[in-house]
Amino acid sequence: MRFRFFKSLLFLLLFVCMKVITLYFTFRLFISLTSSKPEQEPTAEPTTKSSLKYVGKLISVILRDFELHENDVTITAHSFLSLFPMMQIYILYDELPYPPLDIMLTNNTLPNVKFVKLTPTLKTSFIGQYPLNEINTKYVMFVPDSTRITSRQTLQIMINELNTFSGNIIAAPISSHNKNMNCLRINVNLKEWTLKYSALKSLECDGVLGKHIILLETEHLKELANAFLLPFPHSFYIQTAALNFKVKIVKGLSFHEGKPVLRSHHAQWKLKQTEAQRLKRLYNLFKIRQVVRETGVTEWYGCTKETPRCFGTVLESMPSYLYEKKWTPPCCLSNLRKTARYIFNIFDEAGIRYWLEAGSLLGAMRSGDILPWDHDVDVGFVREDLARCHWLKKAKDRPVIDNKGFLWEKATEGNFYHVHFSKINKIHVNLFPFYSKNGTMVRDSWFTTHKNMEFPDNFLHPMSSIDFVGRSVPSPNNIRDFLEMKFGRGAIENPEYPDPAKLKFP
Repeated sequence: MRFRFFKSLLFLLLFVCMKVITLYFTFRLFISLTSSKPEQEPTAEPTTKSSLKYVGKLISVILRDFELHENDVTITAHSFLSLFPMMQIYILYDELPYPPLDIMLTNNTLPNVKFVKLTPTLKTSFIGQYPLNEINTKYVMFVPDSTRITSRQTLQIMINELNTFSGNIIAAPISSHNKNMNCLRINVNLKEWTLKYSALKSLECDGVLGKHIILLETEHLKELANAFLLPFPHSFYIQTAALNFKVKIVKGLSFHEGKPVLRSHHAQWKLKQTEAQRLKRLYNLFKIRQVVRETGVTEWYGCTKETPRCFGTVLESMPSYLYEKKWTPPCCLSNLRKTARYIFNIFDEAGIRYWLEAGSLLGAMRSGDILPWDHDVDVGFVREDLARCHWLKKAKDRPVIDNKGFLWEKATEGNFYHVHFSKINKIHVNLFPFYSKNGTMVRDSWFTTHKNMEFPDNFLHPMSSIDFVGRSVPSPNNIRDFLEMKFGRGAIENPEYPDPAKLKFP
């Protein structure tokens, strides 16, 4: 009786289990048929093992962004070689890494790994020190230090993305840096010596912030002025933005963080100092004087009170930068504005009658500021008021530095005065003394090319005012008539360089 009971119970349990299993697989089938497909990461086109090996022959890897004294270059290179044994790898540096890289000590078995010192040596030709001359692959990939690749298909995906992208560059973040990637608009204004960044909520832009891989065609890389300048990739994106290259960020690829490097406080401090020095050298090389970060912070890399101005002696009123198709460096304009406002305040306090003159008045009429290509500010004043200014009186006899560090001196070119931003930085304001003679404001002398010529004194009776360098400044009345008398009809609407016979305005 008991045996029959257990037999019935066992049969019942088996029956229930079969029903449960049947319902489970029916439910799975239903879900697979009715649910929509999830969003997928970028995938490679169907590939075979042989085609994936061929991908390694299409790409040359460049390791440039690493520190000589502490790095993970050897294992980073081996990570790529483990998947693509014949891939060409270039390790670039300015000075020989010390301590030596392990891969350099054992490189006799890795003929496709090449080491290139980019700085000139007596035993290396110009062609030999620039690796682009020997790269013969279709694509180039820049890999940051301490990176690992775990899938061959990753490179095929990047090539596919590049081939379907209307731009020039693919950027792939290292997995742990996905959230820290920023797409930037980069405005390189060579004429005005400025570099401006702004953040974009997009995957396509001019440059990328954050640790990432870069892929582009070798032919496009050859268009850059110097593709391997430090700091990298900062220098790279300045050059590509100047050429209007576009970047696309592709996330979800198999690039991962390698061994942690430069983690100590001292290493971080040293890296920060090194990067600052590299940026300064880079901006000086590219003649960039003002950088506006995506955060809104403005950084200056030009002249100060302690350094000379950014251009040399001006001949015939035509600064050298005009022939380079540039305008006045923004640091020089900023220092010129400071000097002008300083003079205006001193003259106001002293009760000196003064007014804007010549090109400075022209700039005030056009934009309320200094002409963007002008290298000085011109101010006229009544000669009999000179004694009211302590520093002008002193400057009659010898150059004098005031208590704010500005240098006052009588000009060697004629009977007028310069006020320089400092003894070292000779960006300056010109002060021209005029006096009334038979109804005409005249000067004792002037340089022949200058527009500070004599004029009827009724332009100063009464005085007017105009906005200039952020404040209201005295000016002649009937400003248009005054300027057209000096520069010709239509001078306000038709810009010209100081000597249009030598150089036409753009």
